[in-house]
Amino acid sequence: MLTRVKSAVANFMGGMMAGGSNGDHSGGSDLPLKYPYSRPEFLGLSPDEVECSADHASRPIVIVKETKRLPWATGYAEAINAGKSALNEDQARCEVLVIKRKPGGNPTSSQIPMTRRRSSLPNGEGVDPPSCSMESSTEDLMLNYWALFDGHAGSGAAVMASHLLHHHVALHLQEVLEILCTPNLLAPTCLGEEPINHHLTPTSQRALTRAASLRGAAGAPCSPGSPPTRFFTEKKVSQESLVIGAIENAFKDMDMQIEKEKGVYNISGGCTALAVVCLLGKLYVANAGDSRAIIIRAGEVIPVSAEFTPESERQRLQFLAYMQPQLLGNEFTHLEFPRRVQRKEVGKRMLYRDFTMSGWAYKTIEDDDLKFPLIYGEGKKARVLATIGVTRGLGDHSLKVHDSNIYIKPFLSCCPEVRVYPLGQYEHGADDVLVLGSDGLWDVLSNQEAAEAVTSFLANCNPDDRHRYTMAAQDLVMRARGVLKDGGWKISNDRLGSGDDISVFIIPLTHASKQN
Repeated sequence: MLTRVKSAVANFMGGMMAGGSNGDHSGGSDLPLKYPYSRPEFLGLSPDEVECSADHASRPIVIVKETKRLPWATGYAEAINAGKSALNEDQARCEVLVIKRKPGGNPTSSQIPMTRRRSSLPNGEGVDPPSCSMESSTEDLMLNYWALFDGHAGSGAAVMASHLLHHHVALHLQEVLEILCTPNLLAPTCLGEEPINHHLTPTSQRALTRAASLRGAAGAPCSPGSPPTRFFTEKKVSQESLVIGAIENAFKDMDMQIEKEKGVYNISGGCTALAVVCLLGKLYVANAGDSRAIIIRAGEVIPVSAEFTPESERQRLQFLAYMQPQLLGNEFTHLEFPRRVQRKEVGKRMLYRDFTMSGWAYKTIEDDDLKFPLIYGEGKKARVLATIGVTRGLGDHSLKVHDSNIYIKPFLSCCPEVRVYPLGQYEHGADDVLVLGSDGLWDVLSNQEAAEAVTSFLANCNPDDRHRYTMAAQDLVMRARGVLKDGGWKISNDRLGSGDDISVFIIPLTHASKQN
């Protein structure tokens, strides 16, 4: 085990191990692709331009050709990595959707009754539809959607999620459409019938059945044989919570679909996901991974997401390993030590911590403590089971520890953290924006550095120029990528630039404010 892990650690690349037979790489599969590799559709690139965008030597910065392809004059720019992977493993999506009232019956995910009102038309012509508000029909609901997907060990999962995640979001929002379309209505505790979720696994369905049987058990609240509970009151569930729940379930369904279809299609690797839904005057920012979103308002930086890494989720990972030690394959320990424990230290006392602890204490070292740690390294080099540097995202169902049968997926959560920003509570100027960036941006720029760069750039632009946000995104990617100098990519103060894929959305909030 020790030799195997040392070999793996020596081959870290972009959050994943290079080499190994994880069965999750893009090559070597006879299965057809679910979706072919491409760059974001709204870029409108020709096949030749897609090929040119993958030049690792020059790393061209690709931007939106025509601002009408994106709502609100949203800016977007991207650049490929410096040779880490053959293709750009970042993906991006932007949609304007109208969710319609569900007809009779329960449609499957492929039958979502929704209209895509997109401004990314083939000729670049389009409209700037009113967003974050309802259409004239109270039975329809309009939303804006932006998302970034950062793939690893192949681009397959990122490409698939970019095509489908917004459909899952729309499907779950449709289930609560009538409630959302009625202002100030609290969500009723019980609806007339329970919709069938076609993406639930049989295990999940059984769990729901068990829960239903417990609700009807003698003596349980609301069961036929129990007296009224004297002090029972219902929880009040807001409409905002329904939207959050819809987004959370959409991520879970997307992950299940990737797992299900891996047996039919070649869907390589996994991906982090950062999605923004603008609905009814609020921004819902959902993050599963290490991409990041910030709001810049009157020069102030407001973080609206948090990265999920082995270090930030240490206690969750340790608790899972403690509860299910078989997941460690008898080769890892769930305990954390300041460094690798050596055999000569058995019987001595060393600092450690487990899932119950945020601080450190001493314990007497035992033979079991000589196993490789569940979380190895620190900072950007921290890895789960010596394999992967992110702890939330989609896909990775086949990923294993190098040269072993230990699966990583049980430790990787597809559930996002959803944060809400109330657009209507603030007055936004032309320079107030939401910035979404993959980790290739944030590896080299802090929140403050990015905010200062965007604010400075926009201040020198005409407020009425619809290209200003695209140019600001281009400038931000340039600052993170840097210039080729002395054989490497360098940024300000001669620091190393980002060698990763870089993708950036800059979304003006003044357009949102005008709709509320």
